[in-house]
Amino acid sequence: MELPPELLYYIAIGVAAQLVDGALGMAYGVTASSLLLGLGVPPAVTSATVHAAECFTTGASAASHHAFGNIDKRLFRRLLLPGIVGAGAGAYLLASLPGEAMRPWVAAYLMLMGAVIIIKAFRAFPSREVTTHMAPLGFFGALVDAMGGGGWGPIVASNLLARGNEFRLTVGTVNAVEFFVTLTASLVFLLTLGLEHWDVILGLALGGVVAAPFGAWLVKRVRPRPMLVCVGLVVIGLSLRTLLKHLGVI
Repeated sequence: MELPPELLYYIAIGVAAQLVDGALGMAYGVTASSLLLGLGVPPAVTSATVHAAECFTTGASAASHHAFGNIDKRLFRRLLLPGIVGAGAGAYLLASLPGEAMRPWVAAYLMLMGAVIIIKAFRAFPSREVTTHMAPLGFFGALVDAMGGGGWGPIVASNLLARGNEFRLTVGTVNAVEFFVTLTASLVFLLTLGLEHWDVILGLALGGVVAAPFGAWLVKRVRPRPMLVCVGLVVIGLSLRTLLKHLGVI
């Protein structure tokens, strides 16, 4: 079987997204979705393929965090069910809506996520245990994650950190729940859209697997603040380009 020429682009996107996620603990979906939308991949296909590829990376991440004791079981239980429901609802809504009509809205959402990432880079977080408003946060984070192809980490982790939750347990727990969020969204996309665009899924997964060790290496050597700013600016720039193309400006 002949490999599609675009496969190398998808592998490169998987590498870039995994390096960002490995160094920062977030933004795999936002980074990959922005790059795929920039290549002209429809929003529903973008979200479906990103979530399918993330099933592999988030599963490994969840197992690793569990092994290192980075998961708060009470926080995990509070986020799990709302996250599953929100992911299922978001995936169903996106698959039911016209792709081209959704493109500018998804791009605008990703621009907002880019701004959130930049703001996160310059905030200092006090330390305290967060126990309230978990269900709405989990539902909303998973809903927009499924509809936009990313955002679970920037929305949920940033909110918990901004409210003072411990960094290690926040990152570990949010990553562990993300596996179930991505799995739910992928199953809904599979039932509504079918298993197509295997080349995108394969490329993203291969790139992520190859880059995973380098991401783990980077997290110990790269300062998070400038990396967060760079990622936020890239996401905003790519999303702005998608919006301008949709409006016929470029």
